[in-house]
Amino acid sequence: MRKQILLILTVAMLPMLGQAQELNARVSINASRISSQTDKKVFSTLQNTITSFLNNRKWTNETFQANEKINCNFLLDIGEAQPGNIYKAVITVQAARPVFNSTYETPLINFRDEVVAFRYVEFQPFEFNDNRVAGSDPLVSNLSATFAYYVYIILGLDFNSFALRGGDPYFQKAQNIVNNAPENRDIAGWKAFDGLRNRYWLVENLVNNRYNSIHDAMYSYYRLGMDNMYENENEARNAVLNTLNMLNSLNNDIGNTMIIPFFLQGKSQELIRIFKKATPEERQKARDILMKIDITNANTYKSELK
Repeated sequence: MRKQILLILTVAMLPMLGQAQELNARVSINASRISSQTDKKVFSTLQNTITSFLNNRKWTNETFQANEKINCNFLLDIGEAQPGNIYKAVITVQAARPVFNSTYETPLINFRDEVVAFRYVEFQPFEFNDNRVAGSDPLVSNLSATFAYYVYIILGLDFNSFALRGGDPYFQKAQNIVNNAPENRDIAGWKAFDGLRNRYWLVENLVNNRYNSIHDAMYSYYRLGMDNMYENENEARNAVLNTLNMLNSLNNDIGNTMIIPFFLQGKSQELIRIFKKATPEERQKARDILMKIDITNANTYKSELK
């Protein structure tokens, strides 16, 4: 069990808890931009189908207790309907994990994937097979493959946050999906040439040995930093600052990576709260690095971490 290192469970609690699947996933579908001629009931059915797919499928060989499920959200925003029951959508994926000794949850992923095309007819099977990712109809398979891919990314990030390189098996499963992804002229996001911030590059950065330090950074941030924040705040803050130093070194060595902005997405306010209590020297170090590696939020760091 991946979280035993936290010693969350006591002997007295164990009889009360049974096995559970890995995810506590909430799925929302927004079809407000689709023509009123489209039967919107189709999307309610799809939403329930995806929710069941995510929460009821066994994704790992690990035993998860009910309180260990990973909280995650998936928003499928459908922007276009085409003939043949084909839809173009954007998917936003969010997941968090609890911080030891607190009720606070720290973000694992907050990512917006803007190129999801799929075919769906109400009540059609929603299936995924690791050994046959492309299925018989690429556009039908593309949606389940995309969701499965993000499940494995979430699992990898979660396991990484509790044990150094603990997420490797799940990143490999995500890479398997990329390598065998459905192909169609309307499908994008699985190839290197589809852009610089897509499914291909995310998992490439997570499995490529050139980016090994990102795994050290994840473990340092979550396990050594956030999990210690309520017992030894100064030591935990040093671990987070060490994480920023590792990210800065990676950024200096390999510019324009996807993994650094991906890791920092959704963490700006968390980082500001951590370093507002730091010494002036630590605060300045953190501010200087963050303004460099998280350009989107540079002005916020500049004003908040004076």
